[in-house]
Amino acid sequence: MPLPPPGAPLPTFARSLAELLVALSAARALPKGQQLHGHLLKAGHLPATDSSHALLAHHLLTFYARCALPGLSHRAFLDLPWPPSPAAWSSLISSFSQNGLPASAFDAFRRMLAAGVPATDRSIPSAAKAIAAVEASSRQALAPHALHGLAAKTPFAGDVFVGSAVLDMYAKCGHLADARRLFDEMPDRNVVSWSSLICGYADAGMHSAAMGIFRLALEEAVPVNDFTVSCIIRVCGVATLFKLGAQVHARAIKTALEVSPFVGSSLVSLYSKCGLVECAYRVFNEAPEKNLGIWNAVIVASAQHGHTASAFERFRGMQNAGFRPNHITFLCLVTACSHAGLVDEGKQYFALMKEYGIEPQPEHYAAMVDLLGRVGHIKEGLDLIESMPMEPPESVWGALLMACRMFKDADTAAIAAKRLFETGSRSSGAHMLLSSTYAAAGRHTDAALARKAMRDAGVRKETGLSWLEAAGEVHSFVSNCRRHQRSEEIYRVLEEVGEKMEAAGYVADTSVVVKDVDGDEKRATVRYHSERLAIGLGLLIVPEGVPIRVMKNLRVCADCHNAIKYLTKCTGRVVVLRDNRRFHRFENGMCSCGDFW
Repeated sequence: MPLPPPGAPLPTFARSLAELLVALSAARALPKGQQLHGHLLKAGHLPATDSSHALLAHHLLTFYARCALPGLSHRAFLDLPWPPSPAAWSSLISSFSQNGLPASAFDAFRRMLAAGVPATDRSIPSAAKAIAAVEASSRQALAPHALHGLAAKTPFAGDVFVGSAVLDMYAKCGHLADARRLFDEMPDRNVVSWSSLICGYADAGMHSAAMGIFRLALEEAVPVNDFTVSCIIRVCGVATLFKLGAQVHARAIKTALEVSPFVGSSLVSLYSKCGLVECAYRVFNEAPEKNLGIWNAVIVASAQHGHTASAFERFRGMQNAGFRPNHITFLCLVTACSHAGLVDEGKQYFALMKEYGIEPQPEHYAAMVDLLGRVGHIKEGLDLIESMPMEPPESVWGALLMACRMFKDADTAAIAAKRLFETGSRSSGAHMLLSSTYAAAGRHTDAALARKAMRDAGVRKETGLSWLEAAGEVHSFVSNCRRHQRSEEIYRVLEEVGEKMEAAGYVADTSVVVKDVDGDEKRATVRYHSERLAIGLGLLIVPEGVPIRVMKNLRVCADCHNAIKYLTKCTGRVVVLRDNRRFHRFENGMCSCGDFW
């Protein structure tokens, strides 16, 4: 289509050119769109001088936004005749908001208001998204409430899309009480309203509240989408509610939502976290559409279960499928190397990050320190920490402290603990690691002083908790607990199995006991840790041939790890234990981690 000469009227061409720009935007055809932009500039039709030219400039703004070039969107906005229309302002705000520039989006929204342009049902949702995306440390404390107040004064106060956007903003900003109040007050709700509240509760760890809203949505026959289902499955995964998660999976199949890669990635994570890694692999293999999230989820599953070769194979498959790894991918790979003690491979993946333009973050350094520490390279781990371009956070020093505990390096442990406490950490785990490191090295006086320092600082030890889901109920235990209704049977079966274990050669490892007491008391201390009580119940109620699946909030101690190996050898049962480090599959006296955790 030939363009008219400079200065000629454009009305007869404007609509056709606008339609062409819309098509190029939908196809994200950047080179062709830029060629058209260049022709318009050369022909003198930009900067815009009338309504027809303004229409083209506005479509160019949208075109560059779709092509993830918000800077060029802003340039197209500046080519509009002044003052820009509310629609043009909304498109600019949306361009910034959708392309990772929330601060610029909110700044544009404020400039729009300052120019006397009223907020609309398009600009308010974009501003809400921008506020939610801004870092909490940079966000103005009253910004969410100020935007809500502004929206309430517009003609769009009762608009379901505006209301849902404000609710989503509140949820993502952590203002859940305000989100729930707005939800209850909304005259109409859509799937975004429901999903935002459910996911807000899920992200805050309020799993019961999230499940309650989900059940209410089902009762009211709300047509939930893949985002909602993904959030609920994620809740089930975090809480290791396998049976409930399987029910949600079944519902997703009935509603054809299981084909979504978002649902798929949540399902992979659910089954992996519940110890059913083969189910996780099957979900991944059968997924009709794969995105980066589901690839990362299956690599995480492989790493957590000690399937290191599988993690590497999945990574190569992801690359061959044309996906570009991100920071999560590399964290999974280094973690997989850490679980297998593959130092050279871990260093290779750590170095590979920079080839993809990814700067290592504190979590990557923590994984590398963990890898080096597990194989005894404590000095190299300390050197890596000292070379970090940012201040090492608690997680990094914690990884080094764990390595010191494993190799009884009390001197380096003292250095790591001191630096960790200087970060302002009030972690009970750090205090207990330092104390147990001293105890393992035979320095019981220093161990006692470390525990006293913990008490003086007002830090309470985190309670070790293990739980087992069976017969539609979750059974929880703490060490030496006798509150369960079947406690007598649990202790009796553990004593019976314990006699067989000792006959098979099991000897309690009491080095994990931090108190300087006699041998009998130390053995009594470790005999009934929470995971052993949960396994004892599993021996009673989990059918033969079905693995006993136990979850634990802390790292399994060396003695319990050894004891469970003997237990499986003496009973013929399979035990799958998830601690806060990884999964362990115990079978016939062996563990899938190869005693490396």
